[in-house]
Amino acid sequence: MRIFISIDIPQEIKKIVKEIQKNLPEFNGKKIEEENFHLTLKFLGEITEKDLDETKQKLSEINFKKFKAKLGDLGVFSENFVRIVWIKIENCDGLQKEIDEKLSSVFPKEKRFMSHLTIARIKSLKNKGAFLEGLKKINYERKDFSVDKFFLNMSILTKERAFYKRLENFFLE
Repeated sequence: MRIFISIDIPQEIKKIVKEIQKNLPEFNGKKIEEENFHLTLKFLGEITEKDLDETKQKLSEINFKKFKAKLGDLGVFSENFVRIVWIKIENCDGLQKEIDEKLSSVFPKEKRFMSHLTIARIKSLKNKGAFLEGLKKINYERKDFSVDKFFLNMSILTKERAFYKRLENFFLE
């Protein structure tokens, strides 16, 4: 089972992200489907049923307060090799660290976590410079949103796209 832990993106934020996607400069690739918008807090990869049970138990022990997250900068991981367009999601590092700590006896801790929402996957660009300049010109509301739960999910990959199946909800205090 291919498993990850995530936060959902509320509908009002999805609307903003869809507008950003409409304003992306021209590229060859694909925009992420609205139903797949999420913030991955930890990707566990292929795990066994035993590890899944232990993960559920450890995640249920987390006591973390509800908090506000916020849309941040729009960017790419590497301007030299543009493959992913993302929007930073601010203020999620605390929950991610808590999850990492809780699961550290089963999974290695993240070496570097960058809290982001992937909005497009780039195959190729006609003009990389123009694309990067165009990204900088996109204006959007840097709205905040409440986070009161996180999720354990299974990723099902097909040739067309990825599908996510919710396995468990974990509520924050």
